[in-house]
Amino acid sequence: MNVFRTGVLLSALVALFGVAGYALGGQGGMVIALLVAVAMNFFAYWNSDSIVLRMHGAREIQRADLPWLHDMVAQLAQRAELPMPRVYIIEQDQPNAFATGRNPENAAVAATTGLLRQLSHEEVAGVMAHELAHVKNRDTLIMTVTATVAGALSMLANFAMFSSMFGGSSDRNSPLGGIGILLMAILAPLAATLVQLAISRAREYDADALGAKICGRPLWLASALDRLDGASKRIDNHVAEANPATAHLFIVNPLHAHSVDSLFATHPPMRERIARLRAMAGGGDSGRGPWG
Repeated sequence: MNVFRTGVLLSALVALFGVAGYALGGQGGMVIALLVAVAMNFFAYWNSDSIVLRMHGAREIQRADLPWLHDMVAQLAQRAELPMPRVYIIEQDQPNAFATGRNPENAAVAATTGLLRQLSHEEVAGVMAHELAHVKNRDTLIMTVTATVAGALSMLANFAMFSSMFGGSSDRNSPLGGIGILLMAILAPLAATLVQLAISRAREYDADALGAKICGRPLWLASALDRLDGASKRIDNHVAEANPATAHLFIVNPLHAHSVDSLFATHPPMRERIARLRAMAGGGDSGRGPWG
């Protein structure tokens, strides 16, 4: 995601904070909200990767813990001309993965235990290559910052509702009165929608294409996506369901199709992603490699 788009997104989030603050407390509330937004962006820049990893219970591993995975990531990082990222495992049955970090020098890749159990080593390589493509494209900063700030917006909306229900001063301070509280009630889904719409679907297509080049086998990633898509619809990811603003971080949508959040897709259609990868293979990809 380029610098201009990143700036537009962060500006939109700050503006949304300002609107929310004005609805709750007039000009004073707007100033406070904008200051909070600036502080939140600064905090997210330095800490959002660790926040997301802790949120999903990720545990960092060393080579001695899982040599084949650690060596695989190291080989792929070398092929991508990237520094070796930190490697994390998430105790989660749903097979999935994501990357995070403010830049390639501070990047991390995380895979669920379900992914490591259910996919072949070739398919895992395709998934890890996709995540390293996000790192190389510098998608990870904006992905983690938006997840953190969107979560803060949801918290602000919940606080407004709580204050109103228990006789707080929000109605008196808001220039819009009860309407201001009503606006806060819809900020949480609005924040999720903002994240989902602002993070372009092209990001996933680009990461698929570059990931296929990094691992050298487009069909590895195509096969992995096919299996992940089916499994993610059958297996719950309760942490992701409770924190939908992080859904866009994952290689496939961790939220179930029946969830209200699925009305605003965070990922491109899986059939199209797989079709593009198969077209890249062009019949010349045997699907076999050094991780077989």
